Amino acid sequence: MSSIYIHEPPTDGKVLLITSVGEIEIELWSKEAPKACRNFVQLCMEGYYNGTLFHRIVKDFICQGGDPTGTGTGGESIYGAPFKDEFHSRLRFTRRGLVAMANAGPDDNGSQFFFTLNPTPELDRKHTIFGKVVGDTLYNMLKLAEGDVDEKDKPSYTKKIVRTEVLLNPFDNIVPRKGPSKKEKKKKDEKQSTARATKNYGLLSFGEEALEEEELLKEVAETKPKSKSAHDLAKDPKLSTVSALSKKEMKKMKKKLKKDIKKKRKNPDGASSEDESTGDDEDDETMTDLVRKKLRKDIANENDEEEAKAFVPFVPVLPRTARTEELRKEAQQLMEELWKKDEEEKPVEEEAPTDPDIIAFLEQKEKYDGLRRKRIVRDKKLRAQREDETMELLLRFQNKVHKAVYRIDENGDEVIPSNQEEPTKMDTGGEEAKLEEKDDVETADSWLGHKLVFDTPREGKVIDVNVSDAERYSLYDPRNPINIRRREAGKAAANPKGNDV
Repeated sequence: MSSIYIHEPPTDGKVLLITSVGEIEIELWSKEAPKACRNFVQLCMEGYYNGTLFHRIVKDFICQGGDPTGTGTGGESIYGAPFKDEFHSRLRFTRRGLVAMANAGPDDNGSQFFFTLNPTPELDRKHTIFGKVVGDTLYNMLKLAEGDVDEKDKPSYTKKIVRTEVLLNPFDNIVPRKGPSKKEKKKKDEKQSTARATKNYGLLSFGEEALEEEELLKEVAETKPKSKSAHDLAKDPKLSTVSALSKKEMKKMKKKLKKDIKKKRKNPDGASSEDESTGDDEDDETMTDLVRKKLRKDIANENDEEEAKAFVPFVPVLPRTARTEELRKEAQQLMEELWKKDEEEKPVEEEAPTDPDIIAFLEQKEKYDGLRRKRIVRDKKLRAQREDETMELLLRFQNKVHKAVYRIDENGDEVIPSNQEEPTKMDTGGEEAKLEEKDDVETADSWLGHKLVFDTPREGKVIDVNVSDAERYSLYDPRNPINIRRREAGKAAANPKGNDV
């Protein structure tokens, strides 16, 4: 692999592609492929690749992008026309991570490019190599090949270039072209949307008929009246053409009508005409009559006497209490009938099976079900029994510790005994006393009454290396200056004349 990099020429220029799978750094061979590199750098500076998709992915081969249409047939170069191929003897498709121009034939390079995912020697002398992916970003480039693709090598999940950055521009004289602003683009889109296509009816065999229909439709659209309801169109005397009253007008009318009703009901002496029980019904009737009269007056003002006579408006009347009680009773009766039917309907008994195999299976099932139930009951009993045993053992141990630590004085007080004293029995009643009678304190358990004390460590004592200590290992460090002097003194004593040995 190192021989491949040695044969490749040095790069000059760097571009960063920020994609949906991560960053991809591309170093450029601007001397070996100047046209392709200039085209790529200028398009990146202009933001031409921003938002473009990787529309074609062939696993273990290439990953292609750079088409703003996303179809593989679009894209233009900065030169306004396709530019020529640029081949170099030291640039060949010998490894993955190379960047080359995509084309539909010789000298047909635009804006599309591709990454190699493997060595592809069959593409040599057919596509212009102008860069390579460097560093750890190579693994992000390989992520582009992950995922499913359809029959046309289009990825099922879109992967795109978010934006581009030129880190090192090898060309100082590049001037990015100024494209149309966002406002101008919006205006163009609006104009295109409002423009309508003209129909050429002369090309059709039935062009004259289509023209006539088109003219009729235009006339109908121009002379189209306002939409009308059934009140306006139907000649039904029950339906009124008068507009409905607003809520405020209805409230005002009700207040006035109530005042008029009260005045009419009162006698000249000031007493009420009828009982309060029948007053509500009369109020409803008088209300409906007055509303009808009011509406008839409005219609008469419109000089439509016939419609006013035949007009009978619908006025909603609030439900009375007697009617609601009847409905409740009917609902209760229906519910009772349904409940009776449910009680009468008995569950259908399943027929006993006649097949001997099924009968044998059911018998075995009942047998195992019974055994399982017995096992569950037995496990519950054993669990409860084990809990009782463990609690009993715990209580015994607790009493034993208590007896070892405390003893009862003549006055009945608990006193902590000394280490020399033997622990005495604790005089307690109830279940604890019974447990103590079973287990007497043995001499082996006398340690329970003692306190565990550790030797205090020697704090603040400095250990001298030169002082010998029996409990410490002897250490010999040849780098210690004392040991160095001793060695030199020993050498001098062994060779007093200073001759070399």
